[in-house]
Amino acid sequence: MVANKKARTNPPYELLYWPGIPGRGEFIRLAFEAAGVSYKDTANESEDGITEVTSLIDASSTGTSGNPPPFAPPALRIPGAGPNDTPLIIYQTPSILSYLGPKLSLAGSNEAEAQWILSHTLTALDLNNEAHDTHHPIAVSKYYEEQKEESLKKAQDFREARIPKFLGFFERVLKGNEEKGQGKYLVGDKLSYADTTLWNVLSGLLFAFPKEMEARKSDYKLLFGIFYDGVKEASGVKEYLASDRRKPFSMGVFRHYPELDRQ
Repeated sequence: MVANKKARTNPPYELLYWPGIPGRGEFIRLAFEAAGVSYKDTANESEDGITEVTSLIDASSTGTSGNPPPFAPPALRIPGAGPNDTPLIIYQTPSILSYLGPKLSLAGSNEAEAQWILSHTLTALDLNNEAHDTHHPIAVSKYYEEQKEESLKKAQDFREARIPKFLGFFERVLKGNEEKGQGKYLVGDKLSYADTTLWNVLSGLLFAFPKEMEARKSDYKLLFGIFYDGVKEASGVKEYLASDRRKPFSMGVFRHYPELDRQ
C-alpha cells in the first residue's frame, strides 16, 4: 500500500473525525502523510462531512454494513476490507494505528519491533490523555471555567511530576536504541507510527505549556536535540506541516491557558 504521494481522489482510506482541530485524528493523519499514502479526511474535505461522523456515533446506531458502532471518533473506513467486500470500520486511535502500521511500513521490521512500537504508542497516548485532563480534571462535559480551581492543581502535578516522568522514559528509550536509531527513532532504524505519535504529543505540549517545556528541553538532549526535529523534517511530514491540511492547536486536547503553565 506504500506509494509516493498521489492525487487525493478515490483514496483507499477514509478518516472520520471532527473538523477544524488536530485532536486524536492527527495521529492517523501523520501516519498517512509520513507514508505518502492518500486518504480522505471527510469532515475537513466536504461541507456535509460532519454528518458522516455524527451518524456513526448516533445514540440510536447499532452499526452499519456489518460493523459495530464506534464509541467515538476517530474512526477509519476502508472500502472493501470488511466481510463480503463491505467497508470495514474500526475505531480507537491505537487500534487504527496498529491496523495501518504494517500496511504503511510504519510498524518495524519484525514482530518484536511491532510490539515495541505499539507499546511506545500507547504510552505516548497516555501522556496525551493526561495533558487533556489538566484542563478537564473533573468532567469532560463541563467548561474549563467550571473546574478551573481543580485544573490549577492538576496542571501543577502534571508539570512537576508527570511531564518529566514521561519525557525521561522516552529519553531512555532513545538512548537504548541509539546504536540503531541514532536518536532519531524509538524503535529500529526507520520511522514508525510510534515516532509520529510521540512527536505530535510533544508538539502539543510545546503549545500548551511553552514555559514548562522550554525550561525542561535541555534535560532531554536526544528527545529535543535530535528526535523532535528529525520527525518534523521527515519526508511527507515536513510537507504536511507546511500545508493547509495541518490544523493548528486551539480548543482540542491541547489548549494553552497561561495560568496552567509554569509561572
